[in-house]
Amino acid sequence: MQTPLDYTEGGGIVTLTMNMPEIRNAISSPEMIDALVVACERLNNDMNARVAILTGAGTAFSSGGNVKKMLESGETRADLPAQTRRNYKLGIQRIPLAFDALEVPVIAAVNGPAIGAGCDLACMCDIRLAAESASFAESFVKLGIIPGDGGAWLLPRAVGFSKACEMAFTGDVVKSAEALACGLVSKVVADGELMAAARALAERIAANPPHAVRMTKRLIRGGRDTSLAALLELSAAMQSLAHATKDHKEAVTAFLDKRRPTFTGS
Repeated sequence: MQTPLDYTEGGGIVTLTMNMPEIRNAISSPEMIDALVVACERLNNDMNARVAILTGAGTAFSSGGNVKKMLESGETRADLPAQTRRNYKLGIQRIPLAFDALEVPVIAAVNGPAIGAGCDLACMCDIRLAAESASFAESFVKLGIIPGDGGAWLLPRAVGFSKACEMAFTGDVVKSAEALACGLVSKVVADGELMAAARALAERIAANPPHAVRMTKRLIRGGRDTSLAALLELSAAMQSLAHATKDHKEAVTAFLDKRRPTFTGS
């Protein structure tokens, strides 16, 4: 039986592959929502998981919502508007909350179009790499709707206010080169080299002490929405935890001994 999301791991690197190419990896179905949320929880609970790569099977990263079902009552839209609100809160809005709570760094390997909620899903990740054939669109306005999955919060933090407004107000498609220029992605590679590039980056992250990486991610995420004073207080608390790890001692000792460190996550 086909699963909506493949979860494979090895060497501290977890690869999450959205596996519904027949609907271009739409993420609005209950099955895909549940799979993504469960994967985030699994990653958080597994200290052997040091970094994750998110990509899509087939030619698309994710089409976002399933447009063919948008006029139907059921998946998200309901006959009663108050129920539609609940469907969003209990459905697709669980994904950005799960990614925001995730301590493990996530690399989006955008292998093709990332449209609507698919674009926002890429923005939920910490780092975005794109294949040359990748494209992005905050295209909700083209369908007469708004980004109900948190895109109005996510996109400005990825590309800045002005570019986010341009993308959201026009719904225009942004090709990979433009995505690189505006900071939506950090690197563009040939289509056939995308997963190798993502894996190489993941290995560089996985080589570091896992507790330090996870706490660094929490500080960077927290820094977006807090004062400097509050972040400094949190940094001091987390630093006291980092100093107490065996990995910290190993890192310093290895540096002084001029050898490669061995981190155990302790």
